Amino acid sequence: VQLQASGGGLVQAGGSLRLSCAASGRTLTNYNMGWFRQAPGKEREFVGAISWSGGSTVYAEYVKGRFTISRDNAKNTVYLQMNSLKPEDTAVYYCGADSRRDLLRKRRYEYAYWGQGTQVTVSS
Repeated sequence: VQLQASGGGLVQAGGSLRLSCAASGRTLTNYNMGWFRQAPGKEREFVGAISWSGGSTVYAEYVKGRFTISRDNAKNTVYLQMNSLKPEDTAVYYCGADSRRDLLRKRRYEYAYWGQGTQVTVSS
């Protein structure tokens, strides 16, 4: 599966952005999907994940209540809605795909497929 993330940009603190991750090559129902982010000089960290059906989600504590992951399997696309953005949310955001659909994983090495990333910059 090939993944293409988009929707990043520059936004003021308190603003919103919606990221998209479009898949091609295989249907997205074969995968649980995760969102990660990487700030300069830091490790790539978990943001959230959604099950292949969309029935389950899990979030990192630092985005819980502000970010929402959803998916439209008919469009082969996963979304990350980001509200109440903070300067510390500034990072490159990546989507990943995990073909093992048994549970939602939070470690980057557990995702075999990655998109190229999209930059999110939040100004104060």
